[in-house]
Amino acid sequence: MPTRPSRPISVLLADDEAMIRAGVRLILRHAGDIDVVAEAVDGRQAVELAAVHHPDVALVDIRMPVRDGLATIAPLLALDPAPRVVMLTTFGDDDNVLRALREGATGFLLKDEGPQELISAVRAAAAGDAVLSPGVTGSVISRMLSGAGPEARDAARGDERIARLTAREREVLAMLGEGLSNQDIGGRLGIGIGTVKTHVGAILEKTGSASRVQAALLAHRTGLAS
Repeated sequence: MPTRPSRPISVLLADDEAMIRAGVRLILRHAGDIDVVAEAVDGRQAVELAAVHHPDVALVDIRMPVRDGLATIAPLLALDPAPRVVMLTTFGDDDNVLRALREGATGFLLKDEGPQELISAVRAAAAGDAVLSPGVTGSVISRMLSGAGPEARDAARGDERIARLTAREREVLAMLGEGLSNQDIGGRLGIGIGTVKTHVGAILEKTGSASRVQAALLAHRTGLAS
């Protein structure tokens, strides 16, 4: 997986609420290794500023005027280099979160998460990890699964992909299904973040999952997470 650069992580913040931007900026400034290089009040301005500043991570509010966050994902990802796009959302906005993930967003973060969760999310996104806010991961996964009937879900429980995993990898996969970060997984299992990344990489390879989101969905489909 990509490693975090030695230079500060550059962040573009896009939110039409000045108080939200000020709060996020203040939190990230105190991280020491993160630099907010630009702020936008709508999606159109976000894309314009990203083309100039080339941020590593774009924190984008889903609901904005002129061009909302969902319509901003594709133009941001079309830039070269493209930032990792993390959506800022509120509890209960699951439909838009699903759309954002399908559009290619790296993940999502609740606006009322704590300062450390925000900092960890930016670092994770810059390192190439998906960002899944535990506060809404379960409901989002449930919506992803809602289109599959009981027979399909029951059949998935015996998914041969799970049989390829070691016992520890199954533990890690279950925690991905909970939306835990690498740091949280390491803390729960008493192992280093580097070891967690190795397990996650093995899980993605063995299960054929393109992202942590897909792996989390597999964990729920197979009953490892609920």
